[in-house]
Amino acid sequence: MKIIYDKESDTLSIILRAGKVAESDEVREGLIFDYDESGRILSLELLDASEQVKQPRAVEFALAGD
Repeated sequence: MKIIYDKESDTLSIILRAGKVAESDEVREGLIFDYDESGRILSLELLDASEQVKQPRAVEFALAGD
């Protein structure tokens, strides 16, 4: 998984797996999911990230149950 914040475009991208995007869907305003041919989610893109995420450049990792 890779997380990229682009300050210039104010977008936060979360890439879950490599692959060729076959379809994109804006599931709600400013949130785009990219899918491969099999319908698996490849990535998520959050537009105007600084308005929706408190610190778009900060990443915190946690394991379930911790």
